[in-house]
Amino acid sequence: MKEPKVPPDKRHSASAHVSQHLRLLSVRHSPSRATIHEVTKMAAGASPAQRQDHSTDHPELDVLPEWPQETIAVLVTTDPAPHAIPVSWPVRAGDRRILISLKFDRGSLARLRERPEVALLILGGGNVALCARGTAKVIAEQMPDAEDYVAVQIDVAVIDDHRQSAFTVDKSIQRTVLDASELHALQGRVATLRGWSDDQN
Repeated sequence: MKEPKVPPDKRHSASAHVSQHLRLLSVRHSPSRATIHEVTKMAAGASPAQRQDHSTDHPELDVLPEWPQETIAVLVTTDPAPHAIPVSWPVRAGDRRILISLKFDRGSLARLRERPEVALLILGGGNVALCARGTAKVIAEQMPDAEDYVAVQIDVAVIDDHRQSAFTVDKSIQRTVLDASELHALQGRVATLRGWSDDQN
């Protein structure tokens, strides 16, 4: 059976109508530009927080505040996974310098020798809530009267201010040193660090 012949002008009209209909369907059902961007980021492994594109910046302080001597800080090093340890009685040695003592066999000491970028979280009385980020270096392989401790200086590049209007930090994290000789040794190391700080300033 022969197919009926369609005049050329009718074929052209039908083809144009079909093309127009397909274009309309494409516009109606194609994802928006933002959706395509989100899908691309998901495929690349972006986290939900990254996809929300919220700012993660914190307010910053120009200089380090004062904190009580007995404050316990948290030192974060990497290898490249992060490791956090408590550090007793960090010494403010300037507007952007902190001194701490670490035992010679601590893993954190080995890590900061390899990767000097560190962070020190301090929550102290007087509403001190900050994270000091910078580079660490050993300034004394053996401390006077404490040969198993190393003195470390942190040169602070950024001071993240974590204070909030909803609460204040009225007491610092503290330890009760049960061994009198250990307390005396800690006080001696801090006195040494403070003496070095005064000499530098």
